[in-house]
Parts: sequence; structure tokens; C-alpha cells
Amino acid sequence: MLEVMEEKAMIQFLEKFTDYPFLVRFQGHEYNIGEGEPSFTVIFRNPIPVSRLMTSTSLALGEAYMDGELEIEGDLYQALDHFLGQMGKFSADQHALKKLIHTSTSKKNQEKEVTSHYDLGNDFYKLWLDETLSYSCAYFRSENDTLYQAQVNKVDYILQKLYLKEGMTLLDIGCGWGFLLIEAAKKYHIKGTGITLSKEQHREFRERIEKEGLQDYLTAELMDYRDLPAMGQKFDRVVSVGMVEHVGRENYHLFIDCVEKALKDGGLFLLHFISALKEHPGDPWIKKYIFPGGVVPSLREMISCMADDNFHVLDVENLRPHYNRTLLCWEHNFREHMEEAEQMFDEKFLRMWELYLSSCAATFHNGIIDIHQVLASKGVNNELPAVRWY
Repeated sequence: MLEVMEEKAMIQFLEKFTDYPFLVRFQGHEYNIGEGEPSFTVIFRNPIPVSRLMTSTSLALGEAYMDGELEIEGDLYQALDHFLGQMGKFSADQHALKKLIHTSTSKKNQEKEVTSHYDLGNDFYKLWLDETLSYSCAYFRSENDTLYQAQVNKVDYILQKLYLKEGMTLLDIGCGWGFLLIEAAKKYHIKGTGITLSKEQHREFRERIEKEGLQDYLTAELMDYRDLPAMGQKFDRVVSVGMVEHVGRENYHLFIDCVEKALKDGGLFLLHFISALKEHPGDPWIKKYIFPGGVVPSLREMISCMADDNFHVLDVENLRPHYNRTLLCWEHNFREHMEEAEQMFDEKFLRMWELYLSSCAATFHNGIIDIHQVLASKGVNNELPAVRWY
């Protein structure tokens, strides 16, 4: 009797997601949600208590999928693409989720949060990223571009926006495995410094510097961005790709302050980041399992922070469709290398990662999140060409 009541209550909760019709199947019972031909089928092995769905819809459904209690019949991405377009109907009890949503922004805790994701192992990331080991939005100049070519395009595009000249100095905050700085050193002969909190990325980047023979051009530092002012070094250019999402909303001004202190007057700063239309505390499932402490900034708050430090915004570009395609490439690569991944992690982790890649692709496709590149100068720079496409 309890299971019947839970089943009925769960179906009633799901009946508000009517934008795209879908079918729910549970122990021989079938329920059509919405009008028309179902776009996908959700199979429940056990009902999810409504109390969990009300506390956090994304957490309840995400954990059910990870545990194998929920299956999608057909293409996971296509189902999520239909369903996640209705995230405005998700429930989230901010009081009950307070400790999960709002974590400490101390150096110690943020290092722990960052390394929990990026130190899963370089061999794991090499399974499904391309040869550049770029873990950020690619830039597809044409429909025929491979993921590798699109990642090279992305880095070239960023370096062109930075208007680099031989002998300049470039700081990369959150440098990952170092491909951007390697390309900058090889193509523009700049002197570059990359900082990261990930020990795995730091080790791999240093190995790549030696392999490329770029020891006279590049250095890799295991460092928190908050320690940049203490370095006392001023750079001609600063770039940060996919890192500000980890600093926390209360530290956005601090982050920009540190950039300002590390940049020469008239220098250029390019910030590449996942963004949102409005300020939001973040998705509970993503914050618990994928990016602890991660917060997606709104475009307006980042530009506001820049203005407070006398950064003049020169260019803003939204690359949202490119991240949808990037994530679909990663998802495809991950599935292609599932056997190798099974040697590294258990089934729950693999289902979690599959859900992560597919759901993020769907959120970008639905415009729930965007990806922006913002180019700004510290103070006024009248030496740049007057047209955008320099």
C-alpha cells in the first residue's frame, strides 16, 4: 500500500513537466505525461519519495540514475534535452540544501573542491578529451571541424583577441594542462606563467613544457589566485579560461582585484567562463557530485566587478552553441572508451559521468547556461586596432 501511494505521488509530481510528452513505466504500469507522442521513456525500478523530489528534483532524479533505479529508454541526451528545458519547474529547498549549496571559500576548502574534480587522474581525462587536453568550450569554425581542430581554433581565437606580440608576458589563471600557454609560446614567443590548484594538471603541464623544449618560455606554478599579488610580477596579458566558476560569488571582486594587481596598465585581460542570465546559487546535483563549490556567474555581475577595477570592456562574445557541441563530442568519446573507464571506476561513477556530460550538453542547448568571452583593458588602451577582427 505504501509503494502504491509513493508511486501515485511521484506521478503527480512529474505531471507538471508537460512541455514535452514522455512516458513513465513502473512495474507494469505506464503513464503518459503531457499530450502527444512521448519523446522518451523513463523507467523507474522503485518510486522516488516526493519528499526527496521536493527537496531537490535534480538531486533525487540524478541519484536515482546513478544508482540504476532510473533508466532512460533511448538516447540519454535527447531525453535530457527535452526534460531539462523545464528546469524552472524543478523544486529546491534552499534551507535544507544550505550546507551543500553554500560551502566555504577558504583556500583550504577550495583546493579540496577543485582537486576532487581535476585530480581524478590524467589517464582518465585522456580517454575522452582530445590530444590538446583542453577541458573547456571548443570553437567550431566549420561543421567539419574535429574536436581537436576546434580546440586549436579556440586557443588561436583567444590568443588573437589578446593581441600578443613577441616578448610579451602572459599569465594563465587556471591553466589546466597548459595547451594555451604552449601554443602562445610556440606561435608568439611570449614568456608565460600558468597557475593551477590541481597537482595532476601541474605535473602534466611541466612534463609537456620539457617535452616541447619550452623551459625558457614557460613556467607552471601550483598556486591559488589569491597569492598572485604576493608574486609582485606584472604581466602584459592575463587570460583565465573556465576557472572563475570555482571562486565563489563572494570572491568575484577579489578575483578581479588579483587580476588587476597582476596586469600592467593598458594590459589586456580575457575572461572565458560559463555564465547565466541571472544570479543563481547552482544546481544541487552538480554541486554535490561534479563541481563542489562551483557557482556560475551572471555576465552582468562579472562586468560590474571589472568596472569597479577600471577595466574597460572591449568585446563580449557568447559561444553557447559551441559548448553544446563540445560536450556532445566528449560524451561520444566517453562512450567509445567505456571499457577502459570501467577499469578505473565503478558503475555508479560511470553513470554519474555520463549523466554529467549529457545533462550539461542539454542545459547549454536550452540556454539555461551560456559561455562568454569578455575582453577588457586595464584602463584605456589606445594602441589597439579600431576594428574587432584584428
